[in-house]
Amino acid sequence: MASIQKIGASWRVQIAIRGIRENKSFPTKREADAWAARRETEIRTINNTPLGTRHTLLDALRKYADEVSPTKRGERWEMLRLNAFEQHALPLKKPINKIVPEDLAAWRDSRAKVVQPGTILREISLLSAVLESARREWRWIDQNPLRDVRKPKEPKHRKTLISRPQLKRMLRQMGYVKNKVRTITQAVACCLLLALRSGMRAGELCELTWDRVHDGYCKLVKTKNDTERDVPLTPKARALIEQMRGFDTELVFGLKAQTLDALFRRARERAGLSGFTFHDSRHTAATWIAGRMQSNGIAAQQAVFDLCKMFGWTKIDQALVYYNASAADIAKRIT
Repeated sequence: MASIQKIGASWRVQIAIRGIRENKSFPTKREADAWAARRETEIRTINNTPLGTRHTLLDALRKYADEVSPTKRGERWEMLRLNAFEQHALPLKKPINKIVPEDLAAWRDSRAKVVQPGTILREISLLSAVLESARREWRWIDQNPLRDVRKPKEPKHRKTLISRPQLKRMLRQMGYVKNKVRTITQAVACCLLLALRSGMRAGELCELTWDRVHDGYCKLVKTKNDTERDVPLTPKARALIEQMRGFDTELVFGLKAQTLDALFRRARERAGLSGFTFHDSRHTAATWIAGRMQSNGIAAQQAVFDLCKMFGWTKIDQALVYYNASAADIAKRIT
């Protein structure tokens, strides 16, 4: 019920209904009564409206960006993608509980005209996470409409290896000189060499701090799988790290992941090369390290377990994704 009081020459009305409190003053009691009745009706109507009708897909994207993405390791990528969603052919202004699978299938098909299946799969995964938050936590919807949308076929895993001649050209282009790291480009070269010796990802290398480097191994606190991992360091790998002493007081390489990627791509282009990325160093490392294990007489089963431990794989079949020895190389080992 509204409370109406005469204060001086005006009438002050206060309403408190379903957690909403408002007050306003009017010159006459009739106006105060009319406003109170109208606002109480409006508030009751709003509260009886399903949450999903009150919120749009755009509201969900922005709420997820504000509340969920900042808690995740991949925040930067998610924020870029969530912002990009606002330019896509998505039903952004549609009440979220009115969105149907056909709406999202149309979006998927429009994306298929401009990006690869792998990109679409990552976008579907993120959009599904937004809709799941709307379903499970915010109670805006009863079902996730993306569950009934067919996904593109999973792309084949990359099998690209960085060849030794390509590596030499890259190092030459980046001006790498052993034991003389003075420039940021030379730091990228040293980072690449350690990636090939350890199998560490770009983000893991860029976030490696001096206090995490120990004799014979380094400890990774932030990994893709959100689990700590100890990466063994051979004497040559440790020597590469020691080359970086004095370059940065906290970070071993003094690089951000986006800087590493940009400088790597620029060096590759200037070297007249193409077809491989920094992440392909992980495939290359798995193949080279497995070969060295075999040469050192390590049993096959033990080698697989060691690789999984070193690379942070939780399933043995992940080794097959990254280990890309050629048929010719395998033939040499069995003859």
